[in-house]
Amino acid sequence: MACRAARTRRRSRQPAAGAVIRDLAGDAAAAPQHRCQHPAPQPTAHARNQIKAAAGFLAWLASRRQSLASCRHADLDDWLVTGPGAWQVRGFLTWAARRGHCPPFAIPGPGRAHGAATSPDQRWALAARLLHDGSLDPTDRVAGCLLLLYGQQLSRIAALTTGQVTRRDDAVFVRLGQHDVPVPGPLGAALNELIRDGRAYTGVGSPARTRWLFPGGMPGKPITASQLGERLRALGIYAMPGRRAALTDLAAKMPAAVLADLLHLSPGTAVRGSAPRPRASEPARPRPDRP
Repeated sequence: MACRAARTRRRSRQPAAGAVIRDLAGDAAAAPQHRCQHPAPQPTAHARNQIKAAAGFLAWLASRRQSLASCRHADLDDWLVTGPGAWQVRGFLTWAARRGHCPPFAIPGPGRAHGAATSPDQRWALAARLLHDGSLDPTDRVAGCLLLLYGQQLSRIAALTTGQVTRRDDAVFVRLGQHDVPVPGPLGAALNELIRDGRAYTGVGSPARTRWLFPGGMPGKPITASQLGERLRALGIYAMPGRRAALTDLAAKMPAAVLADLLHLSPGTAVRGSAPRPRASEPARPRPDRP
C-alpha cells in the first residue's frame, strides 16, 4: 500500500439572420415609451495549481479506497463538485490516460462568470426611450441602441466610421462586420442626424469633417469607450448588463454561428450564457442550431 501511494505521488509530479434582425428592428421601433479581465496566471503558479489538484485528487481517490486505474466517469463527476479548482486535474489526467494509467476523460474547463444582465422589460424600456426621445443627444441614442439591440462592445461602437452607415431606398444599414445590418427607422434617423450635425462635443481644433461616427475630444481621434460608457450611465444604461441582455435575446432567435458572423462577434461570445456546461463524463458536443 505504501509503495502504491509513493507511485501515485510520483505520478502527480491543458441568410435567415437578416430576417431575424429586421424583426428585431421592428420590435424595437414599436416598443412603448454591465468583463473585467484578470491578468493571466504566471506559468509557475499554473504548474503549481495543477500539481496541487493532481495530488488532491489522488488523495481523494485513496480516501474512497480507489486507485487511479479504477477511477471512472462517475467518480470524476463527484470530484469536480468538490471545489472551484477541481477542474485543474485535467492536465494530469490527460497525461495519465496517454500513458495507460487511467481511462481517457473529457473534462470541461472552468465556468465563465456571467454576471448580471439587464432585465428584458428594462432593456426594452431603455431602447424605446433611445429610439423615440428626440430630446436626447444623437450620440447617446445611437451608441445606446447599438449596445442594447445589437450587443456591440463600447470599444467597437466608439471606432465606427461614417462609411459603415449606408442608406438604400428608405432603409438605413450599419456594417458591423462583413454584413450590412438593417436598423429601425428611428435609429436610422438618429444616425443620419449624428452624421449631419449631431456631434457638438468635439474638441477645439477638430476638423469640420471626420470619418469617425463618434469623433472625440482629440483632433482626428474617435471618442473613447470609457467616455461613451460614462454618457450612457448617465441615462441608466450599463454596458455589460445591457450587452448580456442583448446577446441572450439574440442567441434565442438565431444560430450562434450566424449571430457571430452577422454582428461581428466571436463564436464564444455568441453562445455564452445559453449553452449548458458539459459534465465530465460527457465529451463536449456541438450545440444544435435552433430553428
